[in-house]
Amino acid sequence: MTSAAPQPQIGAGGSFRTYEDDRNATSQETVYTTSNGVPMPHPYETQRVGTNGPLLLQDFHLIDLLSHFDRERIPERVVHAKGSGAHGVFKCTKPLDDLCLADIFSKEGQECPVTVRFSTVGGESGSHDLARDPRGFAVKFRTLEGNWDMVANNTPVFFLRDPAKFPHFIHTQKRDPSTHLTHADDSTMFWDYLSQNPESIHQVLILMGDRGIPYGYRFMHGYSGHTLKLVNKAGEWVYGQFHMKSDQGTKFVTQQDSHNYSSDFSQKDLYEAIEKGDYPSWTCYWQIMTAKEAEDLWEKQKINVFDLTHVWPQKQFPLREVGKFTLNENCVNYFAEVEQVAFNPSHMLPGIEPSADPVFQSRLFSYPDTHRHRVGVNYQQLPVNSTRTNYRTGNFQRDGSMAFYNQGARPNYLSSIEPIQFRPRSVDLDKVHGEFTSDAVTFLSEIRPEDFNAPRALYEKVFDEGAKQRLVGNMSGHMANCKNEDAIKRMIAIFREVSPDLANRMEKATGVKGYDGIANLRFNGTHNGMAAKDNLKIANGMTGKVSTSAKPNNGAPQRGTHMGTNAARVNGSNGVPNGH
Repeated sequence: MTSAAPQPQIGAGGSFRTYEDDRNATSQETVYTTSNGVPMPHPYETQRVGTNGPLLLQDFHLIDLLSHFDRERIPERVVHAKGSGAHGVFKCTKPLDDLCLADIFSKEGQECPVTVRFSTVGGESGSHDLARDPRGFAVKFRTLEGNWDMVANNTPVFFLRDPAKFPHFIHTQKRDPSTHLTHADDSTMFWDYLSQNPESIHQVLILMGDRGIPYGYRFMHGYSGHTLKLVNKAGEWVYGQFHMKSDQGTKFVTQQDSHNYSSDFSQKDLYEAIEKGDYPSWTCYWQIMTAKEAEDLWEKQKINVFDLTHVWPQKQFPLREVGKFTLNENCVNYFAEVEQVAFNPSHMLPGIEPSADPVFQSRLFSYPDTHRHRVGVNYQQLPVNSTRTNYRTGNFQRDGSMAFYNQGARPNYLSSIEPIQFRPRSVDLDKVHGEFTSDAVTFLSEIRPEDFNAPRALYEKVFDEGAKQRLVGNMSGHMANCKNEDAIKRMIAIFREVSPDLANRMEKATGVKGYDGIANLRFNGTHNGMAAKDNLKIANGMTGKVSTSAKPNNGAPQRGTHMGTNAARVNGSNGVPNGH
């Protein structure tokens, strides 16, 4: 026999309930009510005419229940829809104050709470989280100076370096617009896109290699991929890329073995590890490069720090440890804390600035734009997205849908009668960002021999024989569902630029004879800087009679690019000025 429920204290007075109070309350501590707080005796009762007549429209309890149920879903993320999350803490272990003025990196032992969301990229929210797919790796650092969102992936590169390609590429990761089939039944769109955009080859080898299916989320690294700028208190800046190395090491699942795991294995593995106290952690590093080194890297090695398909050699630019974050708390409510959490790469702290990386620049707009559409214009007022500063924040963003913290009676303009406080400027943006003086130009990147250097090193020097065999098996198996043989021939031509051995293996595995390299190919998505004939160089068959969007530097910082900026360490090495 169950005990009687506690009687609601009507008329006893009360107060607004806090988010933490609601989050931590048990069912036994609550009273069943309508959405407007009126207690109800039973959730299944309805009002009707007699015992066998129609329902009554006046039954607010039923109408309230059904109408809210009809609206329980918000649009799922267009990208990274399937994901898992947890909370934890970041601790600075080795200060970076000589290079960055951000408070979180200023002294050993400095801490801040974090929320992390891991995800696949292309699949829907109900898809398999052990799919062969890159993994999103987003971290919200709630620092004393505001939130810093590191919106990363588990791979150091990506499929593209031209921002307008992103929607096109993601469309190829989704269902066919006519058949509504995924890659499991029809991979034609995927290989067609890749065969026309050869700069994607480095990411293709990573994706189709062993790292393509991590063993859950705990056993993978995270990389910013993009280049940022770090600014110190003297106003001097350097380029930086952020790395998060799993303290658990890395593990992968083979294509054949992946079918033995549940569709929510990664979610289950992360949740259950934290529940039993096996807290996963990642050590964080910055990879540093001066402005002069960035120019020299392009001039001498043709590595472009603004190119998301290129990597910085770690022997030349070693990792510098800065801290560690540990995930020690599971989310109590998945929707509130994982589905509604919103990461934005434009959320940066004083001392962290964007570089001219064009894909990163486009993400600065796209991410907050999608959050305002998906969650709402006031998405940052949700507890999981709000700040944890030791000062009361204020601004002139008011009203809009679901405004909760609407800043009371304070003026909604810059008032001299009731003035808001200001923090002194800590970064001279005029000196951190280049004095860009140029004509407006159209730009589209060009495939060149240097774009195959890193993927060639990956295939020939990193992959052992077993890894090569699995790579070929994974790609040929995926290509079995490609209905366009020309796309496969083009891919084999691209593979041939990486390694003749890889091309030969793929020809044998697919039974398709590929083209002899890319010199005689035209691409619809990329200019071909390796073309044997002029009429094949320009993307999409454009004649180039008026002008061409291919540029000699391919978007890289050339000698003299940084003149006029406060790159005071321009002659230093790895962030260390000469003479020190």
